[in-house]
Amino acid sequence: MKFVSAFVLALVLGFNGSAFADATAGQSTYAAKGCIGCHGAGGKSVVPTYPSLAGRDAAFIKKNLTDFRSGTRKNPTMNAMAAALKDADIENLADYIGSLK
Repeated sequence: MKFVSAFVLALVLGFNGSAFADATAGQSTYAAKGCIGCHGAGGKSVVPTYPSLAGRDAAFIKKNLTDFRSGTRKNPTMNAMAAALKDADIENLADYIGSLK
């Protein structure tokens, strides 16, 4: 029965992994990794050269962090920051940032 429930949940979520993301952990990571320094509290940057993240969806955040980590997308600061992120960190950050409006 547990397998059936998990399978149905995976189908409903479209196998996108968001069932395993934790916005609270993402919020902690956002603060601990220093994201707030450039992207602002609540994802609202006060510095014009750094983009605000509030209002971006989780898929956008996940793709960009993954691309920064792999080096597909180039930005010296973000490449260094993302290099230290685990897959779970990226999922959690995407879930947290995706919840910001």
